[in-house]
Amino acid sequence: MTNTVEATPPSPSLSFPATVGVLGGGRMGAGIAHAFLLKGSKVIVVERNDEAAQGAEDRVAAAVAASFARGVVDGEEHEVIARFSVSLDYAHFAQCDLVVEAVPEDQKLKTAALTAVAKHLSPHAYLATNTSSLSVSGLATSLARPEQFLGLHFFNPVPASTLIEVVVAEKSSEETVAAARRWVSGLGKTAIVVRDVPGFASSRLGVAIALEAMRMLEEGVASAEDIDNAMVLGYKHPVGPLRTTDIVGLDVRLNIAEYLQETLGDRFAPPQILRDKVAAAELGRKTGRGFYDWN
Repeated sequence: MTNTVEATPPSPSLSFPATVGVLGGGRMGAGIAHAFLLKGSKVIVVERNDEAAQGAEDRVAAAVAASFARGVVDGEEHEVIARFSVSLDYAHFAQCDLVVEAVPEDQKLKTAALTAVAKHLSPHAYLATNTSSLSVSGLATSLARPEQFLGLHFFNPVPASTLIEVVVAEKSSEETVAAARRWVSGLGKTAIVVRDVPGFASSRLGVAIALEAMRMLEEGVASAEDIDNAMVLGYKHPVGPLRTTDIVGLDVRLNIAEYLQETLGDRFAPPQILRDKVAAAELGRKTGRGFYDWN
């Protein structure tokens, strides 16, 4: 069951968005909503149907409750939840200062979603995509105000992650980039600003390491645990590349690898072990099995 949203005029403040819209309330979208809620924004999540909307509502409510249980946020839980709502109506984006698109990593889907959102935005509002690898400039081609659009690549889990990658598209204005830096700072995170190139900085490096770890596992060099421990203990990575792939989703990693292979060459060719696991629906944590058993 979705909450209703009363129409209110959008805030002109650009220092931190008073009202944030999120398109898509899956794991990433819910995490983005959660992060802005904890910093005082009103947040509206728009989903495709009642079932998805209920799932988004449950995820965000559970995340907020967990934050209060850990004592990492001030105020009252009911006051935070009161600033959160879920809808099926894109028209609610008209009151937002910022809308972040967080639908699955598919160019046609994202392009259609962004075009639909943009029709409802006020002239002052900014629009961002949470893509982890797709061309932000390419996604902007159908937008009427591409200068107010860029990439905001959040990392999973969003509230715990301290990094947001700000991806500057060909027509992103300096004002838009400066505003994005302020939002990231307001969230208590660190921004890295990168050009719109395939894989940006983080996905390109992360996928390269993960693909090599998969090849090593495929060749029998070592177990998944030992390969991961080489990076965790030897290089101080917080999580190993194979476990990270399980958390991100093997299907997501495969899509990114195929895109990078197409744009940057065969050094990003997905190993057969990755294709086989995706074909067997072993997608990582979300299905209970990937390179690890999550059950």
